[in-house]
Amino acid sequence: MIFYDCPTAPSPRRARMFIAEKGLDIETRAVSIADGEQLAPAFLKVNPRATVPVLITDEGTALTENVAIATYLEAMHPDPPLMGRTPDEKARVAMWNAIAEAQGGMAVAEAFRNAHPAMKGRALPGPLDLPQIPDLAERGRRRVAAYFDLLETRLSESPWMAGDAFSLADITAFVFTDFARVVKMRPPEDHAATQAWLDRMRARPAAAL
Repeated sequence: MIFYDCPTAPSPRRARMFIAEKGLDIETRAVSIADGEQLAPAFLKVNPRATVPVLITDEGTALTENVAIATYLEAMHPDPPLMGRTPDEKARVAMWNAIAEAQGGMAVAEAFRNAHPAMKGRALPGPLDLPQIPDLAERGRRRVAAYFDLLETRLSESPWMAGDAFSLADITAFVFTDFARVVKMRPPEDHAATQAWLDRMRARPAAAL
């Protein structure tokens, strides 16, 4: 297997953490988004959509989405289970992972890509150059605040995003919560359940990657 990574971006970090939690050692190749390497012809041959992460499987398939990468690695290396053990757990992990992506990841990306000077002309990932829309940046910030409230509600009910066990959903929620720093937003200090969950997440060695 070959893993294409970018140390500064949230999406590759999700895959990087999943790989670490599985205890796997996979050949890694760095792709610098800051230097535009995702748009270079050599990388476009790997992924024409110009995004990272990418995992080249043992069968030679290029997996370009986090859920696909996690699904493959979970099937190849089922222990420790990070995507649920029973049908009910698997469904809850999938549900909360999707919620964290849609309500957290998309909100932070909307705020960041439509306001940060480094993202000028790059309002969406991929090969298209698209202009920033300032109103979307403000909407994104409001969505991030709502996401923090959603986290607090969920983590007041459950120690982990999908239930009693750490899972892919926690990786996704943690990475996007942490990445909200790029738009100068953090979960409120009085969100006690979220703060306790963040402490548990940061204590995991994979969180330092």
